[in-house]
Amino acid sequence: MKLLKRIYLGLILLFLYAPIAVLIVFSFDESKSRAAWSGFSLKWYVKLFENQQIMSALYNTLLIAVISAVVATIIGTAAAFGIHAMKGGARRIVMGITNLPVLNPDIVTGISLLLLYTVVISGLRALGFQGAGPGFVTLLLSHISFNIPYVILSVLPKLRQLDKHVFEAAQDLGAKPFEAFMKVVLPEVMPGIITGAIFAFTLSLDDFVISFFTTGPGVNNLSILIFSEARRGINPQMNALSTIIFAVVMLLLFLINRRDADSLAN
Repeated sequence: MKLLKRIYLGLILLFLYAPIAVLIVFSFDESKSRAAWSGFSLKWYVKLFENQQIMSALYNTLLIAVISAVVATIIGTAAAFGIHAMKGGARRIVMGITNLPVLNPDIVTGISLLLLYTVVISGLRALGFQGAGPGFVTLLLSHISFNIPYVILSVLPKLRQLDKHVFEAAQDLGAKPFEAFMKVVLPEVMPGIITGAIFAFTLSLDDFVISFFTTGPGVNNLSILIFSEARRGINPQMNALSTIIFAVVMLLLFLINRRDADSLAN
């Protein structure tokens, strides 16, 4: 029975990771052919970093990911403290609203945000702001909005584990409320905050559907660029780019799991 379970698990892992392994291998192939190996080369990585269109999309992706992660972490952490302080039905209602964007399909969220931005932009243009339109700002706001619930859900478990008397004890020992919060409460929930920030960064880096509906002309992120390039045929530079993205995401997941393991050990 154990052998069958291992075979089953092995087949699942093979099905999931074999395509990624092939992509990584052919990102180092000398030729454009995907049928046969022609020799090891790093030229596609060199051409990748020489491609201004890809570099522009990479810049937009990283900038949006960093800003949205930072803003979503601040808002989400504050919201988590507020939700934790609620009682009874109010907390259940707010948690239901918080969970809704997580459970909602991305395409529904993307279309909803698109309709919202269309109405807002039409209103701004009617007021004389003719330059208003979808672009970097709408894309950034969209990433912030869908990242916030994940930060809340990362911070709340740490707040539930926190002894509610710690804050009062710090004040009894002479600490001012802000000092007690910064030196006692915040360090206790910091693992959840960091996990939420990394999670938000990863989600922003990976998002395609919502970005596709909320961006504007001339503003691309990597997922939109890869989609548009794939429609014309797979460019080996996209293999190199996808390999780098995969490595970054795996590194972030490793850091998250390592931090969770350390917090459990402590």
